[in-house]
Amino acid sequence: MSEVLKRANEGAQRVLASTSYRPRIGLILGSGLGAFAESLEDATSTPYAEIPGFVKTTVSGHAGRLVIGRSGDIPVMVMAGRFHAYEGHDLVQVTMPVRVMKQMGVEVLIITNSAGGINAKFPAGTLMLLTDHINMTGNNPLIGPNEDDFGPRFPDQTYVYDPELREQAHAVAAEKGIALQQGVYVGVMGPSYETPAEIRMLRVMGADAVGMSTVPEAIVANHAGMRIVGISCISNPAAGMEPERLDHSDVKATVATVEEQFIDLIRGIIGRADALLNKPSEPA
Repeated sequence: MSEVLKRANEGAQRVLASTSYRPRIGLILGSGLGAFAESLEDATSTPYAEIPGFVKTTVSGHAGRLVIGRSGDIPVMVMAGRFHAYEGHDLVQVTMPVRVMKQMGVEVLIITNSAGGINAKFPAGTLMLLTDHINMTGNNPLIGPNEDDFGPRFPDQTYVYDPELREQAHAVAAEKGIALQQGVYVGVMGPSYETPAEIRMLRVMGADAVGMSTVPEAIVANHAGMRIVGISCISNPAAGMEPERLDHSDVKATVATVEEQFIDLIRGIIGRADALLNKPSEPA
């Protein structure tokens, strides 16, 4: 057994021992988006420091705890905050929670983030469904010996963000009157924000939003065969698009303005994803 698989199993066993729920849907909440975790019913919360394979998060707006509870009648597992490579962690560590979720039986992963808006049509406060991503971190969490227990050596990434679940997300948004855009997210290493010249380059490459997370987690989840939904909250225009300097406090303030819409959207997506997971298989 590899060290990665051993750590993932230990983390899964620790979390499963804390609850009677066996969630098949997991969420990773980005900066300032932790209010959804507070909305869960019958919830059990475990600090990351108590989970094998997890580390302490150091970023404001990331609570650093794993919450399992119910969204309506549906059990879910929620990371209230994440850790990042720019905090000094390698990508195997950064993505360990995804592998823990996989070992716990999670089949659908909803990954959220706060991002800088590159598309001028997406002002601060826009919710953007990820259709694809561009990895500009200069790294990949699958480098090294392949973890055969999770997935193949060369995983296809044509449909990282599940097309059927994206359709369901748009249906939820339409039902609830939530404006939901869609676009391409580019992941960078951070922690410095991008320069205006870098943003111009990323726009030419086809990016609509930029952030310092999500891509490594999505790569590992896709490798493990999980179905993924990605959602960005556009928290600010990217560097150079407006004269103001960027500040993380503004990110959290913007996210707070769309908190209610974000929670409604997530709840709706969970309900639709649960229905898909429980859909009878088609006859042969």
